[in-house]
Amino acid sequence: MNLKAKFRDYARLYRDTLLNDVVPFWERHSPDREYGGYLTCLDRQGRVYDTDKFVWLQARQIWLFSRLYNDVEKKKAWLDMAALGIKFLLENGRSPEGDWYFSLTREGKPLIQPYNIFSDCFAAMALGQYSRASGESQAADLAVQTWRNILNRQTNPKGKYNKTIPGTRPLENFALPMILCNLSLELEHVLNVAVIDSAIDLCCERILKRFYRPDYKLVFENIQDDGSLSDSFEGRLINPGHGIEAMWFLMDVARRRNDRALAQQAAQIVLQILEYGWDREYGGIFYFLDAHGHPPQQLEWDQKLWWVHLETLVALVKGYALTGNQDLWQWYEKVHNYTWSHFPDPEYGEWWGYLNRRGEVLLPLKGGKWKGCFHVPRALWLCWRCFTELSEK
Repeated sequence: MNLKAKFRDYARLYRDTLLNDVVPFWERHSPDREYGGYLTCLDRQGRVYDTDKFVWLQARQIWLFSRLYNDVEKKKAWLDMAALGIKFLLENGRSPEGDWYFSLTREGKPLIQPYNIFSDCFAAMALGQYSRASGESQAADLAVQTWRNILNRQTNPKGKYNKTIPGTRPLENFALPMILCNLSLELEHVLNVAVIDSAIDLCCERILKRFYRPDYKLVFENIQDDGSLSDSFEGRLINPGHGIEAMWFLMDVARRRNDRALAQQAAQIVLQILEYGWDREYGGIFYFLDAHGHPPQQLEWDQKLWWVHLETLVALVKGYALTGNQDLWQWYEKVHNYTWSHFPDPEYGEWWGYLNRRGEVLLPLKGGKWKGCFHVPRALWLCWRCFTELSEK
C-alpha cells in the first residue's frame, strides 16, 4: 500500500470512529435533560454511576460539540448539545467572585471550591468556541473576562486554597503555560492580536527555556521560581503525556507563524520524550516517571492512560505533516498500533481510559471525574483532519 492510500485509510478510520462511535456514545448517555449539563460518570455500557458534575468536564464537552458544529458540520443537534451545557454553567458554574467552581451537584449547587484555575481555562475555551457557534456576545464577553481573570491569578493559581507553606520550596508548574499557549489560539477570534502574540511569546519562552531541559532531553512538570531544578519528588517529576501534548500546541503556533525552526524543535522534543517514556517491556507510554530514575511518588506511575496515547498520536501526525521527519512516522505507527489495539471497546463503544502496565483494562468506565467527552473525540477529529490534508498533498 502506498503512503497516500494509507493516509486515506487512517483518515477514514478516525472519521468513522468519531462520528459513528464516540460522539453518538456521548449523545446517547451524557445529556442531563432534567437539570441541564452533562452526566459524565458513565460505566462501560454508558450507564450513570455518579451524578456529580465537574466543571472541567462540563466545559470540555461544550467545547467539543461547539467545535464539531463550527468545523465539521452545522448540525443543530450538536449546537443544542453545547447550549445544554452552557446554560447549566452560566447559571451555576461561578462563585460570586467570578472564579469557576471545581465541581457541582447534579442540580448545580457548588460542591468543591474554585481552587483549580483549570476550571477557568476550560470554561474560557468553551465560551470562546460556543460564541463562534452561536454568535452570542455574552459568551464571547465572558470568555474574555475569564481570560483576564486567569492572567490575574497565574502567579498564584490556587490562591487561598494552596496547601504549601509560602517560600519554603516555591515551584512553578508546567501545566499553566502549557494550556495558556493553546487557550491563546482558541480565543483568537475574541482577543486582540497583540494580546495573543504576547501571550504566545511568553508561553513559548517558559516552555522551551525553562521547563524543557536539553541536558535531560525532557520537559519537567515543576521548576523552582528562579528557574533551577528541585531535587525532590515534585522537582524530578516527568509526565510524558503533558510534555508531548504541549509540543503539538507549539506546532500549532509554528504553523500559524510559519516558523519552521519551532516546528522542528517541537518535533524533536516529542521524539526525545518518547524515547524516555516508552515502556520497552510491555509497550505503551508511562503516566509518570522520575527524571533521575528514582521511584515516582505517584502509585499510578506505570498505568497506561487514554489521553497520553491520544495526544501523542496528534503530536506525531502534526509533526510529521509539518516536518516530514521519518522518525515521527515510525513512532506514529508504533503508538497507533498500541493505542488502537488496547483502548477502543468494540462491544459497547467509546474507549477505555485506564490500563495497567501490561495493557489490561484497569477500570471498566467510559467517563468519570477526569475522563469525559474531550481527549478521545478531539484527537480523533485532529488526526482525521491531518490525515485528510496529508492524503490531498
